Amino acid sequence: MTLNILVAPTGFKECISARAAAAAIRAGVKRALPESHVVTMPLVDGGEGFTDALVEITDGVRHFCRVADPLGRSVTATIGMLGSCVQRTAVIEIAAAAGLHLLRPEERNMMRASSAGVGHLIRTALNIGAERIIIGCGDSGVNDGGAGLAKALGVRFLDRQGQDLGTSIEDLLHLDRIDLTALHSRVKKTRIDVAVNWQNMLLGPRGVTRTYGPQKGATPDQIELLEFALSNYARCIHEATGLDVTLQSGAGASGGIGATLAGLCGATLHPRLDIVTRYIDLDAQLLDADLVITAEGSLDWQTPFGKIPAEIGRRAKALGIPVIVLAGSASDGADVNHAHGITAYHSIAQGPCSREESMENAEALLEASAEQVMRTFAAGLRVGRSRIMEKRSSHLVAPRLAPLTPA
Repeated sequence: MTLNILVAPTGFKECISARAAAAAIRAGVKRALPESHVVTMPLVDGGEGFTDALVEITDGVRHFCRVADPLGRSVTATIGMLGSCVQRTAVIEIAAAAGLHLLRPEERNMMRASSAGVGHLIRTALNIGAERIIIGCGDSGVNDGGAGLAKALGVRFLDRQGQDLGTSIEDLLHLDRIDLTALHSRVKKTRIDVAVNWQNMLLGPRGVTRTYGPQKGATPDQIELLEFALSNYARCIHEATGLDVTLQSGAGASGGIGATLAGLCGATLHPRLDIVTRYIDLDAQLLDADLVITAEGSLDWQTPFGKIPAEIGRRAKALGIPVIVLAGSASDGADVNHAHGITAYHSIAQGPCSREESMENAEALLEASAEQVMRTFAAGLRVGRSRIMEKRSSHLVAPRLAPLTPA
C-alpha cells in the first residue's frame, strides 16, 4: 500500500523557513519510504515569510520600501500585492518592520521598542492603491500595544494637560486621552484583515506581556510596568472608541498590535489559519492523507493556544488522521498536546548539542528525524498488517465438521 503523507510544517523562528523545513522533511520521508506519495504544504503563521508565501501562491508582485525597525533604524521591508483578487489587496507582515529578528539579543528592550514601522508599512500600502490589506501578526519584537503604529498613522496621544506624548512605555503610563481626528483618512475606509494567534489576549496571566515578554528581553519588574501601561492604553482605546479590547480574542497578537488594529483602525482579527486556508486548501489535503507530519521550533504547553501544530492536530483528529510533530525542542508540558490531536512528537536534536548547533544544522536534523520517524511508523504498519493477515488466514480455514450420526 502506498502511503499518502502530508508534510505541513511552519518555520522555525530565527532559523529555517517553512518551505525549507518542508523540503527537508520530505527528503527524510522519501529516504525511508521511497514509494510513498508526499505532498508538501509549508504553512505560515503570520510571522516571517507570510508576505512571500501569499505572493507566491497568488502569483502576485512585491514592492519594497524603507521603514523604521523597533529601534527607529531604517530597514527594507516588503509589501506584497496579491494576484487574482477582485480588490487590489496588499499583504504585509508585522515581522518585516517590528520583528524580533531585527534586534540582536543585547538590543531587546521592550521599554523602548516601537511598532512605528508597521504604521509606515500600512501608510505605504494605502499610498500605492491598496483597497484591502491583509496583515500577518507573528514573530514581533515589540510590546507597545501598537501605539507606535497608531502614531505613525496620525493618532495623537495626550496627557492630562492635553500635551502630546510619544509612544514609549513611560508615555503610555501617563496617557490620558487618544485623539483620532488626524488618523489617516483611508484607514477606516479600507478593509483590513489581520491573521492572529486567536488565543493571544492583551492582558492577564496569559496575556501577551506575561507570556512573551521574557523571551523578548523583559525583566520581571519591566513586565509589571508593561502590563500596567497596556492596561492604561486599553482604557483610553475604550474611552475613544467604545471598544473594550481587553475582551477581544487576538488583541494581544504581536505585542498587543492586534489591540490597536481592532480598536483604532477598524480591522477585523481572524485566527491565522482561517486567513491562510483561504489561499491554501489544507482541509482538502487532509482528506487525502494517511499521515500528517508537521514541525515547530518549540513544542510546549503554549502550543495548544493557537500555534499551527495544534491547529492541524484538531482538524486531523476530527478525520481520524495521525499527526506527528518534529520539534526543534520539546519542553516540559509538551505532553498536553496529545489531547489536541498530536499523536506523537519528537525533538530533532540528536545527542548532546547546544541550541546554536541545533539551529545551525536544522535542515539536516529535520531530514534525519523524518527518516527515523517514518521507519518506525512503517515498522508499526508491517506488524499491524501481519497480524491482520494472520487473523484473516485463521478465519479462511474451513471448520472441521462432526461426522453425521445415523438416525
